[in-house]
Amino acid sequence: MVKNYVLDTNVLLHDPNSIFAFADNHVIIPLPVLEELDNFKRKPGQLGANCREVVRNLDRLRERGNVLDGINLDDGGTLRVLVYHKNNFEIPPFLKRELKDNWILLYALRLSKEADDGLETILVTKDINFRLKAEAIGINSQDYLKDKSEIEQYMGYLEIDNDHVKQSAIDHFDSGEMIPLDLLELNPKAVHPNMYISVNDQHFGKVNKENNAIIPLKFNFESKFYSIFPLNKEQLFALDAMMDETISLITLTGPAGTGKTLIAIAAGLKLCMEEKTFEKMIVTKPIVPMGNDIGFIPGSPEEKLRPWVQPIFDNLEFLFGKKGIKAEEYLRKRDLLEIEVLSYIRGRSIPDQLIIIDEAQNLTPHEIKTIITRVGENSKIILTGDPEQIDHPYLDDMSNGLMYAGSRFYGQKIASHIHLTKGERSQLASIGAAIL
Repeated sequence: MVKNYVLDTNVLLHDPNSIFAFADNHVIIPLPVLEELDNFKRKPGQLGANCREVVRNLDRLRERGNVLDGINLDDGGTLRVLVYHKNNFEIPPFLKRELKDNWILLYALRLSKEADDGLETILVTKDINFRLKAEAIGINSQDYLKDKSEIEQYMGYLEIDNDHVKQSAIDHFDSGEMIPLDLLELNPKAVHPNMYISVNDQHFGKVNKENNAIIPLKFNFESKFYSIFPLNKEQLFALDAMMDETISLITLTGPAGTGKTLIAIAAGLKLCMEEKTFEKMIVTKPIVPMGNDIGFIPGSPEEKLRPWVQPIFDNLEFLFGKKGIKAEEYLRKRDLLEIEVLSYIRGRSIPDQLIIIDEAQNLTPHEIKTIITRVGENSKIILTGDPEQIDHPYLDDMSNGLMYAGSRFYGQKIASHIHLTKGERSQLASIGAAIL
């Protein structure tokens, strides 16, 4: 049944193409939303870029007709800018008129009461408290659902704990030969490219869909990656994916202390310094503070970024320290490492490089798209993060860019997703992650 969807400002800023995401329904943009957009159009960074894209989309649609009367969209729905010229709103108690958010609520409330043919009116917003306020005054509301991830339970590997696995399959693992899926009684429809297989936690392989077979891993727990060894099967699978030249995108998720950043950087050093697969390694992370921000930081862009990327340097010092080398000085002299600001990546093309985006759970799906579309030929990108530790105000464990990328690339032969579960930082860190 056709519905009226009233879009909040944060939905448009989150996804500039959200106005095209509601199929054959009516998309309503209240005039106060346009007023709020006007405050963002000159802002630097992704927020300002998204705002300007929204405005351009609306301007292009004006060529089809009058936005006040409604414009037909390609999927059968309509878009309308809602304007109430008479200020005869019923103001619920305690709502302040001077807040634009409250005016958006009032527009949605009045529309719901005046909707033709009894159409249901739904307010769409990324703001949880705004949804609660809407429900409190009788307006149906929901989150923006288009970019929600669908793979929250997907681990990236399949465990076969069976004492009755055919000996012929074990022999294939031992000899390094491909194992047909039917030898492990696996349905080809139940597996996908680059899914990892663990047989009794002793034999490990990776699905090859082209041959409907399992390829035994060439790496094991004694394989050295720069200066460390994999400590559990999830780390082994992740490191194998990073070393696989056919895989261009890797998403690594898991709680704090599982080694996501450490193994990504270790694999990067091996690929850049030992195997010369890539010219250099680019490492970055979104600048989203946890708790109160510390304010402006003086210095060059690299100096400003330093507090945010200090965990990356900590990992580098740990890896190089095992070899008795000062990491920062060594990498700077050889131009092997670039610490990049995500805001500057728009417009670039990055070939022959390994790109590591740490804390990617704090990126929006649109920002992830911007980053991935910058990746040039012969480059690989690794996204790491914990969907349970999100500092962005309008993202959750299902709508963040990290999970969105993993979901959209699910089943692609150039992508791999691994969820790490076992904490390896310390016993305290592992217990803390579980109980706090």
